[in-house]
Amino acid sequence: MDENSVQEPLLLSEISVKKTSLFVSSVKWILKILMWAIFVAWIGVIFLFPTQFGNGLLEKYIHATSGNPCGITGSLFLVLSGPVLVIAFLSIFHLIISGDEEFQQKKSSKNPGVRLWTFPVLVDGPLGVVSAAEFIGILLFVVYVIWALYAYVFQSLNRISGEDLTLMEGRIMFLKMMGGHLGSMGLFCMAFLFLPVARGSVLLRFINIPFEHATRYHVWLGHLTMVLFTLHGLLYIVGWAMEGNLLQKLLSWKDIGVAILPGVISLFAGLLMWVTSLPPVRKWNFELFFYTHQLYVVFVLGLALHVGDFIFSMAAGGIFLFMLDRFLRLCQSRRTVDIISAKSLPCGTVELVLSKPGNLRYNALSFVFLQIRELSWLQWHPFSVSSSPLDGKYHLSILIKVLGEWTARLRGSIMDISEAEQPASPSQPRPKLTASVEGPYGHEAPYHLMYENLILVAGGIGISPFLAILSDILHRVNEGRPCLPRNILIVWAVKRSNELPLLSTMDLESICPYFYDKLNLEISIYVTRESDPPLEEGDIHNVTVSSVCPMSKGCGMSVLVGTGDSIWSGLYVISSTLGFVILLGILYIFYINPYSISTWWYKGLLFSGCMLASVVIFGGLVVGLWHLWEKKISAREEYEENRLKPGMVQHNEDVANLFQKNHTSITTIQYGSRPDFKGMIPCNARFCLAYVTQQGRFDDMHLMGVICIFCEYKYEIIMTDFKLFLYSVIQNHFQIS
Repeated sequence: MDENSVQEPLLLSEISVKKTSLFVSSVKWILKILMWAIFVAWIGVIFLFPTQFGNGLLEKYIHATSGNPCGITGSLFLVLSGPVLVIAFLSIFHLIISGDEEFQQKKSSKNPGVRLWTFPVLVDGPLGVVSAAEFIGILLFVVYVIWALYAYVFQSLNRISGEDLTLMEGRIMFLKMMGGHLGSMGLFCMAFLFLPVARGSVLLRFINIPFEHATRYHVWLGHLTMVLFTLHGLLYIVGWAMEGNLLQKLLSWKDIGVAILPGVISLFAGLLMWVTSLPPVRKWNFELFFYTHQLYVVFVLGLALHVGDFIFSMAAGGIFLFMLDRFLRLCQSRRTVDIISAKSLPCGTVELVLSKPGNLRYNALSFVFLQIRELSWLQWHPFSVSSSPLDGKYHLSILIKVLGEWTARLRGSIMDISEAEQPASPSQPRPKLTASVEGPYGHEAPYHLMYENLILVAGGIGISPFLAILSDILHRVNEGRPCLPRNILIVWAVKRSNELPLLSTMDLESICPYFYDKLNLEISIYVTRESDPPLEEGDIHNVTVSSVCPMSKGCGMSVLVGTGDSIWSGLYVISSTLGFVILLGILYIFYINPYSISTWWYKGLLFSGCMLASVVIFGGLVVGLWHLWEKKISAREEYEENRLKPGMVQHNEDVANLFQKNHTSITTIQYGSRPDFKGMIPCNARFCLAYVTQQGRFDDMHLMGVICIFCEYKYEIIMTDFKLFLYSVIQNHFQIS
């Protein structure tokens, strides 16, 4: 057995590993400590805000900083929105100095450790699987809401008791005061609301939380924010109704003070988004949810007009970071991307190979958003990447299961192209596919390389990200790169045997010859709706291949993505933020202050305009330079060396059967049965898996690992969407005490 045998993980072998210098490690720790200090101070300010002591400190701070050109707006923006922007800047520096560090050997410990981000605390509740870190965050918001309500109720009652009011007047005053306080609480929640949905956010990259997992935080915060804002509006409505001037108040639009009508419009837009985002509505009509959610523009702009500039600045930091991400996504998605090749597999699955520049990096568990303009100009669909970044510098692959109208039309278009290429119809116009791609997104670090033992459980098309994982590991083993996994178990359940050609998209032997000497790999396949193998496999496993885009264009995916080059994305964020400060200062110095502009809603509109202008002007300048740099780098690269050739794709070959013949020692196929996890997965891991599956929480767990610690081993169970299948398995095979 060679030096990289299964007895010793590659990461622990004598192969050279890039070590982090003491200076770089020290700088990273200093940045982390500084970011934590700023974050804790920011949270402390938010918790002190409802108290009289906090209000006193805030008044002293505003008085001390009243000499700045932006006045109270600048003061509040600095202390309430500034921290998240400063943390974003420090995250950029941390990502830059971290570079492409390899994983280093972990210190062995007799006692199993606990990682807050992955250790499950709640596994059987309405929130799905909640890790320890997520539970701490939830607890923090719950404590804040309870604390703020207690403080505000106490203050309101004390103030009312000191006024000479009738019982009715006291009730009305209490409702209005509590309505205002609930609105301020909603603003603080809104400061966090947009951070999780900034797909390429440096904050998400720094804490290594992918966008698809962070979306659940946006959902939780959205519910809390809308509850607070709805109660805010209801208390005012009840108070005005008790006064008898409800309609007059709802339609009022004051210049000095809060403008009510924009707030009503903003709240109505928020309610529409909230109702259509509820699970029953979203599952019934996803497009209704998606298009209604574009009302976030009305929601945010209406809020700015409602409260004015200085109150809106309390939540502007998170909104500004989201605007930066949205503009960059818009720039990236405008480019059309070459489709190098397309395969239509017999199981109704399509494989697309997309062109990309060599300097666009991604991990094996990344995903992209795909638009085909011939099918729809509005629809963007997310797909997991099925290829490893080590498969080739200039392409990536995705597998698409035909499950709906859009995917059916895509497969039909590929078949039409295949027929048009036949010599019998040379005069017909050749169909084409025009693709646009956004991404890739995913984990900042390839976390599947952090564990010696991997259990990959998939159903149907859910195998695609695991093909990328397996390819990545095999490439690393073959090339001698750091790679910790040495025992891999893939459990794959399919309905029918015509889905087996999905394995043909990867040739294990060509990636890593004699890999079975270096890796313990076992693939267990379960065909659940067939009792015996098909008799005529040759007819079943034929693959239709169509080349739909010429190679000569060289039009790859754009590198204009927040998860791309850390230096350029950092310059984009920093320049846009500095541009916003400059534009806001110019606005106050040369317009608002000289002309004594005091209209609240107008100043809120100008504040929002400065945010947008800074992103488009200053950020757009960096994006333009970034694009020119991309073109210059791409011109130096030789596309023909590493790019996938169309001729490399096998035509009409029984590739699934070939895969089975070449790898019978590692592959087992069972017909008419389902996997018995009792013999595969240790009990503690089954416990976590069972509770997750019973509640059907795989939407929350998309490409997310559940780490279960037991005995002397740590396993990474990575799951994809196969709710119904695994739910049935749990019900039939597991007896959980």
